[in-house]
Amino acid sequence: MNRTFLWLLQIAIVALGLNSGLVAQAPPPVQLSGTINDYNPFDHGQYEMRGAWSLKVKGDSNNADFSAALNMEHSDLWMVSHAITDTTLRDPHTHHITMNGAQVTFDPTYVENNCPTAHYGVPTTTGFAVVGMASITGDGGFAPFAPNGELSPLTVCVTGGSQVRFSNITLVLGSPASKHFGTQPINGVVRSVKPKR
Repeated sequence: MNRTFLWLLQIAIVALGLNSGLVAQAPPPVQLSGTINDYNPFDHGQYEMRGAWSLKVKGDSNNADFSAALNMEHSDLWMVSHAITDTTLRDPHTHHITMNGAQVTFDPTYVENNCPTAHYGVPTTTGFAVVGMASITGDGGFAPFAPNGELSPLTVCVTGGSQVRFSNITLVLGSPASKHFGTQPINGVVRSVKPKR
């Protein structure tokens, strides 16, 4: 009787060990946040873009929620190059970008082919991408480029290097939002990475 009990106990311990090993290998949910500081390159109205962003990756379902709050206004360079001295023409406005249940991919080939790398000869080598459809407001209402609340494709890339695994973020928007933001990557920095509670 004691041998049978000990044998069953050993099997239970081994089973628990295997299960805990499988759980440990699953990617943990993480929460990332940071800031965006960039500008769009349009000659007809170059805008600075500044704001905060947040990304929650759900490791159990391989999807993520992303949000960003940006303020935009014409850059100093654009104002000076067009000899505009009236500061009321800076056209300050805000955008809230929201994407829920977006697909997460850690595939290095996808990241390499679809995510911009850092400049100045220091390529970002690690990371993941989040792809989905985003809702974008303009000053709290429907944006002029999406008057009926149309969604826009959005690719969010989080990349890094040998010293900081997740250091950079880029946003690439498709139509109709690209009419306002452009199709170039919008750059930002990762300030915080922590397990999601």
